[in-house]
Amino acid sequence: MRPSPQRLPALLLGTALLATALGVGTLASAGDSGEAPTAAVTYTGHAMAVSTQGSGDDPDGDGYIPAVPQVTGVTPSTNTPPPRYFHEFQANCSVTHTAADDPIVYPGQPGKSHDHTFMGNTSTDAGSTTASLYGGTTTCKAPADASGYWMPSLYKGDRKILPVGPQTIYYKAGVTDYTSVRPFPKGLRFVVGDPMQSADQFRHHRGFVEGWECGDSYFNTDIPTSCPDRADVQLNIRFQAPSCWDGTYLDTPDHKSHMAYPVVKPGTNDNVCPADHPVALPMIEFKMAFPVNGDMSQVHLASGRGYSFHYDFFNAWEERTLKAMVDHCIVGGLQCDARGYDQTHPEAGAALDTDYRLP
Repeated sequence: MRPSPQRLPALLLGTALLATALGVGTLASAGDSGEAPTAAVTYTGHAMAVSTQGSGDDPDGDGYIPAVPQVTGVTPSTNTPPPRYFHEFQANCSVTHTAADDPIVYPGQPGKSHDHTFMGNTSTDAGSTTASLYGGTTTCKAPADASGYWMPSLYKGDRKILPVGPQTIYYKAGVTDYTSVRPFPKGLRFVVGDPMQSADQFRHHRGFVEGWECGDSYFNTDIPTSCPDRADVQLNIRFQAPSCWDGTYLDTPDHKSHMAYPVVKPGTNDNVCPADHPVALPMIEFKMAFPVNGDMSQVHLASGRGYSFHYDFFNAWEERTLKAMVDHCIVGGLQCDARGYDQTHPEAGAALDTDYRLP
């Protein structure tokens, strides 16, 4: 195992990392008509005790979870493969439950987090580990995807609004050389975004796609004040995760440093992984739809304003199935559904059978 960087004791390091996330806030009125005036709503966000406990996957509690084996000797690919507009598949997963738990940020400490809406693995809670999730029951269409996916719960006033039915979680190529993408290592976990980010930070975040959307309104950094009051209108958001891995750690104390977004290769428009995070993995993209419209003035997240949106991913895929989906759909340059089938390329077949399992 490669030695870890110089480390502070876990409690001091956790305190340093989360110090800026402490304090109780009140949702203030927005400065313009495009922002939701929610002055009457108070929230705690991350105003809670700093994590004082390590994950069950992190026996020494220092926040670093080494990959076994580590991936070394990788150079970021600068190849330009034959152009394919799509290189992706979907993990369609439904909501399982909600809880004030976060097994990544507050492992082993139930109730320490703001409220989260969980999808995928039905058992995800504050005590979840790789072993407890792996092989578990899931609401994802592919039974082999026992991963945990979660985000801050959405409220209208004090009423929780949950997404209905399978939500779209894309697995895409984030780099130009889509043939270099490899499956997530078992037990990888990370947080995307920051509950304490400002509206400007959210708007300019590398994961920002189209912000909050409803009807014909797009690119909102906060939840709009109103949406068309029609049955076909929902509140939507899309947000992309970093897809380049350091090859060394499954988690780090800030739950982000082991991952990075691709960078642009100088003199080109090609996206490549940075040298210190050379391993290209699938790029997760949450595309969530919340059944709420009309008057949105009291709609907010458990973490605060709309620009506090963030999410967590904890990989617990069965390895052979994830590899089959990545190789067939991402490396193969296809636009696949949750079976690994591209209806525009029926000749390519599907990675999984009609029960969403490996043949």
